[in-house]
Amino acid sequence: MSSFSQGVYGYLAEFRSASALYQAAKKVCKAGFLKWDCYSPYPIHGLDKAMSLGRSRLPWFVLCGGICGFVVAFLLTYGTQVILYPTVVQGKPANIFTLPAFFPVLFELTVLFSGITTLFGFLFLSKLPMLHHPLFNSMHFKKVTDAGFFICIEAKDSNFCSEKTKSFLKEIGGEHIELVNFDTDLD
Repeated sequence: MSSFSQGVYGYLAEFRSASALYQAAKKVCKAGFLKWDCYSPYPIHGLDKAMSLGRSRLPWFVLCGGICGFVVAFLLTYGTQVILYPTVVQGKPANIFTLPAFFPVLFELTVLFSGITTLFGFLFLSKLPMLHHPLFNSMHFKKVTDAGFFICIEAKDSNFCSEKTKSFLKEIGGEHIELVNFDTDLD
């Protein structure tokens, strides 16, 4: 049962090393938590597997963007060169069989739309831009960029229970366990 109260973001625990974080992530995943994340100063090989993260949905966004780019390019080239303003070049007919002449435009717009969709899909899936994150309220979390390894279990997780979650993080090797609030007041 969730004991989520207003203003509480979750519990943050620090771990001694990358391997300790990796082992703790496996235990958090096995405990059934769904709303949690790991933070480290560098990528840790296999951590995504330990967290049971699935494949990213970003490739689907990119595929849809590429298909849209291809369709727009086809409509643009075929519509202008065959339907609206039939252009006869060196006696070649203006019909669907002139498609090879359109390949550069088809290719370029497919790549352009895929690239733009990659950027905006990434920003959307990452929930960016986020000007302030509740974890920035933690004094210990400032070490994450050079020497800190952290796990944060969010209060909106269905398994979150204030005392049980805190003791669980301590049991799996967490240090400096603190309750993180949404408040931006650092007094």
